[in-house]
Amino acid sequence: MTKDGYKKKMEEIAYLESVERPKISRAIGEARDKGDLSENSEYDAAKEAQGMLEMKIAQLKDLVANARIIDDSTLNNEEVQILNTVKIKNVANGMTMEYTIVADSEANLKEKKIGSSTPIAQGLLGHKLGEIVEIKVPAGLMKFEIVEISF
Repeated sequence: MTKDGYKKKMEEIAYLESVERPKISRAIGEARDKGDLSENSEYDAAKEAQGMLEMKIAQLKDLVANARIIDDSTLNNEEVQILNTVKIKNVANGMTMEYTIVADSEANLKEKKIGSSTPIAQGLLGHKLGEIVEIKVPAGLMKFEIVEISF
């Protein structure tokens, strides 16, 4: 995980614990004040939301507890590695794409960040500039040329 990705996860945990948790507690308290809990759907919904929130907090805490921060001073652009930005060209149609390979927990296609376990990332990792790699994707076998590696 990158330092930035780690920081974002820690901020998300802090937000969930300091803002969302008290909000749900208040909702439970308000629903409890309305009387009979056996037929109170608001109470049931608030308790379910609380369970989901606690599960998400636990998952995030587990993720950051087991995370390894990647030291970007050890990165190079000789071959494709995690945290590299790779520009590839589809050999069949000449279309170029650019992706940054990140930890799966930081993947975001809108930001052109793909998880290291995706088929494209797996096919690119370890290959050098100028190589043509064959990658098996859901649509079939595709050939890509590595045009640029940076970080």
